[in-house]
Amino acid sequence: MGSGSIRRSAGALFRGVLSASRTKTGTFTDVPTTFCASTASTDPTAPTASAAPAAAGRAARTGLPLRTAAALAASGLLASPLLAGTAHADPKTPAPPAKMSQIGGDRLGTPGVQVAPRPGSPKLPGPDELTARSWIISDAASGKVLAAKNPHWQLAPASTLKMLFADTVLPKFPKDQKHTVKPADLAGMGAGSSLVGIKENLSYTVHDLWLGVFLRSGNDAVHTLSAMNGGTEATVRQMQKHAKELNANDTHVVTPDGYDAPGQVSSAYDLSLFARSGLQNADFREYCSTASAQFPGDKGKGGKRATFGIQNTNRLLSGDYDIKPYPGIAGVKNGSTTNAGSTFTGVAHRGDRKLLVTVMNPEKKEHNEAYREAARLLDWGFAAADKVDPVGRLVGPRSEDDGTGAVSAKGKGKGADKSTQAALNGTGGAGGAWTAVGIASAVLAVLGVVAFAVRRRRPLRGGQSRK
Repeated sequence: MGSGSIRRSAGALFRGVLSASRTKTGTFTDVPTTFCASTASTDPTAPTASAAPAAAGRAARTGLPLRTAAALAASGLLASPLLAGTAHADPKTPAPPAKMSQIGGDRLGTPGVQVAPRPGSPKLPGPDELTARSWIISDAASGKVLAAKNPHWQLAPASTLKMLFADTVLPKFPKDQKHTVKPADLAGMGAGSSLVGIKENLSYTVHDLWLGVFLRSGNDAVHTLSAMNGGTEATVRQMQKHAKELNANDTHVVTPDGYDAPGQVSSAYDLSLFARSGLQNADFREYCSTASAQFPGDKGKGGKRATFGIQNTNRLLSGDYDIKPYPGIAGVKNGSTTNAGSTFTGVAHRGDRKLLVTVMNPEKKEHNEAYREAARLLDWGFAAADKVDPVGRLVGPRSEDDGTGAVSAKGKGKGADKSTQAALNGTGGAGGAWTAVGIASAVLAVLGVVAFAVRRRRPLRGGQSRK
């Protein structure tokens, strides 16, 4: 399989078994939480030394060696940093602001779970099953919000922010354009960043780079594309401008890759807007639904480039040893950092129904917990979609929507929904990713079993790097 070739969950069956490969130092792993000394030392709300005894106890319970636990506890690395400006009494259970944005409807700005069941509606999973600080589930086509919890709470987004990066930059470069990576292109990445493995002085197509962004959440791919786009600062400004155009007013962009930075926040509501916008782009749909691909490696004898396999870190798409691919899943993006915990935005279809779900920072720190909670919400959403009244809606761009959740500024709201529906239906006679994804569900289930047989997860011992 040549450079940049892909094996997709949407429309292509796998022609082999994914090989198990050791994770290289500094590359992405899917461990739900990691610890970053730089974040702990620069975050003004990070725990002080008084948190060390409790941290040491948690470390002991997780099985870390005593010497390692003591060192981590002493530096405050085992206690989760709290977001600046968040009102709370107990540092272990931060509370959402009493008043949040009401874009999309008044109820979406009210703290707590919002749902409006009709008679016969299935019961929403309880707080022991949905532990995320913020979540939202909506109809991807109409934008109707079926249920939500603190959807406008401004939280660290991790690599789910890469959806906004893709919305902003992806349309600018043709897929076959080549770029030779300069050392300056890779400057400024955060310590321990997740990487796809881009090498200086080698050439990559734009198609290669986007596979690196979506599958391996490669910050090196993001920084390379940002360099092509005029640099990191210019890209951040463009992302912020595009967020405003999408009515994503909870979002403040500091880094294009989602790496933790002071003041960088988004919300479950905004992340759903980014996903919904991106899914109207056929290339976006291709990349976010790709389960595995071949990525260009070093030059071998005779100057021929080798390739190596990469697999999507979205575990509802590619599966894992303890979780199966979700039936009908077609993307979108996952993430995890010290400040953000685990974050995930996913889209799935069942029949003619297409649902979007976003989950941010589950309190339950189990392996793959964000995916499990997202799957529970999708299960409920597909069962309840016609049996609940919407509690709000995902608004359209400013050019089409006033963002109030009531009427569109220029009377384009209904037309915009029809346009979105048409785009989400995909392209081509097969209906694109939405209809073809079901074909590969059984294959992905097998991959989950294969992953269990060949993979052995190891805890990440350092670095903030995340999806």
